[in-house]
Amino acid sequence: LFAGQRRTWWETHARLVLIEARVACGAASGRLVQDTAAVAEKLASFGAPAAPEASLLAGRIALALGWTADAERHLAVAARSRPGGPPLARMTGWAAQALRARAAGSRRGVLEACRRGLDVLDDHRMTLGASELRARATAQGAELAALAQQASLAHGGPRRLLEWSERWRATVLSTPPTRPPADPALLTSLTAFREIASRAEDARRQGRPVLALEREQRRLEREIRSRTHHIRGSAPGGGDRFDPGRLLDRLGDARLAELAVLEGRVHILLCGQGRVRRFEGGLLAEAVAEAEHVQAGLRRLAHPGAEGRLAVVEAAGRRLEELLLGAAADHLGSGPVVIVPPGALHRVPWALLPSLRERVLSVSPSAGSWLRARETEPPPDGRHVLVRGPGLATGGAEVPEVAGRYATARVLEYDDAQVPRVLDELDGAALAHIAAHGTFRADSPLFSSLRMADGPLIVHDFERLARSPYRIILSSCDTARLASVGADELLGLVTALLPLGTAGVVASSAPVNDAAVVPLMLALHKGLGAGLSLAEALRDARAALPGDAVHQATGWAFAAFGAA
Repeated sequence: LFAGQRRTWWETHARLVLIEARVACGAASGRLVQDTAAVAEKLASFGAPAAPEASLLAGRIALALGWTADAERHLAVAARSRPGGPPLARMTGWAAQALRARAAGSRRGVLEACRRGLDVLDDHRMTLGASELRARATAQGAELAALAQQASLAHGGPRRLLEWSERWRATVLSTPPTRPPADPALLTSLTAFREIASRAEDARRQGRPVLALEREQRRLEREIRSRTHHIRGSAPGGGDRFDPGRLLDRLGDARLAELAVLEGRVHILLCGQGRVRRFEGGLLAEAVAEAEHVQAGLRRLAHPGAEGRLAVVEAAGRRLEELLLGAAADHLGSGPVVIVPPGALHRVPWALLPSLRERVLSVSPSAGSWLRARETEPPPDGRHVLVRGPGLATGGAEVPEVAGRYATARVLEYDDAQVPRVLDELDGAALAHIAAHGTFRADSPLFSSLRMADGPLIVHDFERLARSPYRIILSSCDTARLASVGADELLGLVTALLPLGTAGVVASSAPVNDAAVVPLMLALHKGLGAGLSLAEALRDARAALPGDAVHQATGWAFAAFGAA
């Protein structure tokens, strides 16, 4: 089409996309190297920023064919873009330099090029104000991070591999998102979105047409997304730098197991007792498939009458342990355990794994995120907020009883549980408990929501808080579900809260039985009242539940995130 229209610039870019697609499907030939080099030359003649990308691709194909001289020539051309130009072109140059160093057998050269390239991307993503854009930008650094990890695995120790695993993991959580400005138009759009979404949900329940309402809701979502995407970020800088020594000092008698994925296989980096050890697990693809089977089983067990599935789910938990912990399961010690999974494994119900069931267990998107949560100080006033949303099967039955445990608790329910009032009370609270219907939006994770009296409370609303609650309990279905975007980033309710001052979250990664949630929440708050951490209280609450399948599945579905 572009060739017929004589739109040469577009035609050449389209040819690059076609070549990238063929390479992704496994194609590699001398003709493909020549075609890619020709595209690179033409792009360079236009001054197009994609020219280094095409030269890098030609070098990659030549390396795959074993043509080292041709590869060096094309990679050298791509590497010239390192000093200046757009961030993507500069990163492409450093990726080319890393490949040149690897071909020359220089591990130090590979790591230096990867570090310099990721520094460029760090500076770029920090100019973006929206957490969604920051997360998606990290995809450009995936190759550099993988090259550094491979070099560390081949020639470095487990500690070096841990550093590079952390270098490009959950970077969105390393600094709080830029606060949305006091934009009256944005606030108006958010209010209108809540009203339309609430009306659409009421119409669905009543069997009335919703097409026009859904169309307006999508329009408002686009408007909100556009306004938040145009927020400028802070000054360049990569946020906190991860320090393995500080992590090992803070762990005490706990163990932290970070799961790194290299060339499709899981590697367990077990931190504790002043050192980092590496164990090999199974294939990531097998673990992801097993986790999906477990999730399907938990959904079935949320309903009475599915007791026969319990043995199947427990067997899947044993297989997951073999794939994800391997021999590391025998070296977890007797203290608390922190699991740091990659984005692809965020839906694993870790409490189901046999070696973790009776432990004090928490989950964190990164070791650095756990450290920051561990060092977060609670607010001085100790305010407790309990929220009860509409439409729950039990009516949020645990809320009145939990309120009795805290003499000064502020309870928001019925018409008081409207988003503006809820946000006012949540800001800076010591403990928040929200019993509400949760909805996860895989297509747009920052529109994942909790249902309040006046409509959905979405992630964009939480990002407007000056400080989110120090501890927050989300007594809802699917509140721990996250969308994996970028290189290894996660977007959703939990990850929106952690950089805003929340040290610990309890949330569910699966649909749960509303009635079975009530005794779990009451036991959880009993533990908190006795001075336990969220992870300790959740461990004891699971043990206190009845032994039937519904209650066991409910306990496994909830996890403690962070370090409070």
